[in-house]
Amino acid sequence: MIEFLAACVVAGTPLVFATVGELITEKTGNMNLGVEGMMLMGAVMGFYTGLNTANPGAALLSAALAGAGGAMIYAFVTVTLKANQVVTGLTLTIFGTGFAQFVGEPLLGSMAPSAITSFFSKVTIPVLGQIPVIGPIFFQQDMFVYLSYVVCAVAAVYMYKTRMGMNLKAMGENTAAADASGINITLYKYVHILIGGALCGLGGAYLSLVRIPIWQEDVVNGRGWIAVALVIFVAWNPIKGFFGGVLFGGLSILGLKFQAMGLGISQYLVDMIPYIATILIVIISTHKKRKESQPPGDLGNNYFREER
Repeated sequence: MIEFLAACVVAGTPLVFATVGELITEKTGNMNLGVEGMMLMGAVMGFYTGLNTANPGAALLSAALAGAGGAMIYAFVTVTLKANQVVTGLTLTIFGTGFAQFVGEPLLGSMAPSAITSFFSKVTIPVLGQIPVIGPIFFQQDMFVYLSYVVCAVAAVYMYKTRMGMNLKAMGENTAAADASGINITLYKYVHILIGGALCGLGGAYLSLVRIPIWQEDVVNGRGWIAVALVIFVAWNPIKGFFGGVLFGGLSILGLKFQAMGLGISQYLVDMIPYIATILIVIISTHKKRKESQPPGDLGNNYFREER
């Protein structure tokens, strides 16, 4: 069971990056449904750079920049041009899918360099890794998993304990009031949307460089859509986002667990579980009445300063 729970953490890591990235974006009042596309862009550019440089740092930077590049397109179209956010996000997913296919076609079947895979091999954290049960699950993982811990912790401190984080929350709840108080709305939106895109790109890179270090088409396989739903499920909280990502990571590998147990359950049925659960959490979350479970007040609404 401990091995399975440790595997859940690994499987949930790309979801954690994507979920935190999307919730940071949504805290600005912008709903970016292009998570799948940004993850694919990060996956292919991270793999391409890693394959040609064998440098883990360059691969991560390339993935983050690719995700941020996709987010920049979204930000320009929705923040500057005031286009419909839902349509723009869906278009970004289509663009990211095509981009990954175009760049990744010559890479099909290529393996990530050993310098990359060895850099992201499992490392046990002294003392913490020896704690019974908790140690093997959380502290005998690879560096990318540990980075997800840092991302969630930093995001939580930033959002709830800093002035800029409070400004971000205020902007998402009432953009006009935040603008009237002197917050630079355009700057805040651009910066946080780009950060969100960079995190989505890193989530994609984890899949192509660590989880499945052989390039294949559609390596993200719908995880971006699960991340969008997870944002609702975790109530826009980055700490809950980590555990939500691990939960759905576990659902995605249930098939392997069932096979190991010798259960004759159809693999196709098992593969449906994360997506069925995604639909259920969206339905359940939309009926929650608690204030902390509600989305930002201005989520999905473009801000026109002239109408203030």
